[in-house]
Amino acid sequence: MAGEDKSQVEEQQPEAVTEAVEETVGADATVDQVAENVAADDVDVDALQQDLAQARDQVAALKDQELRTRAEMQNIRRRAEMDVEKAHKFALEKFANELLPVVDSLERAIEASSSDDEAVVALREGVEMTLNMFVTGLGKFKVEQHNPEGEPFNPELHQAMSMVPNPDVAANHVMAVMQKGYSLNGRLIRPAMVIVSKGAE
Repeated sequence: MAGEDKSQVEEQQPEAVTEAVEETVGADATVDQVAENVAADDVDVDALQQDLAQARDQVAALKDQELRTRAEMQNIRRRAEMDVEKAHKFALEKFANELLPVVDSLERAIEASSSDDEAVVALREGVEMTLNMFVTGLGKFKVEQHNPEGEPFNPELHQAMSMVPNPDVAANHVMAVMQKGYSLNGRLIRPAMVIVSKGAE
């Protein structure tokens, strides 16, 4: 009895497989048609894989673009901050340049007042006090005075008016200052006008 049931089950299995195939590809489908359907399914999988690869490439490209955009925005922000900082630091440059001739005039007045007359001495002392107050006030706003006498000549900081032989001063050194130089926050706003030694001839 058990043998007969087993035989019936084995006979029914091929029929079930056949019915499943017929439902999938049709009862009249040939072997070639079944193969074509299977191949078509394979093509669909390949297409999906290609779409997936393209989508991944697009995501990678978008991420790269986002990183570049962020970096560019950071650079723009840094440049803007630097521009604002420079504007704050050097906003007084034009104003300071207008005041420097006043300092020069006070210094010349002191140099010219060499008399020992009491009135002249008192006047000179008053001018010296005014000059010191002026220079101190400029210093509070980071305007610094430079007197390069005795220093090596530096074309970036000094403007040579002439070169004169002088055995007491080394060659290419400043032997006299005609007009002092000034800087604002470390940036030169006026070079010092100097006479440079040629050394001994």
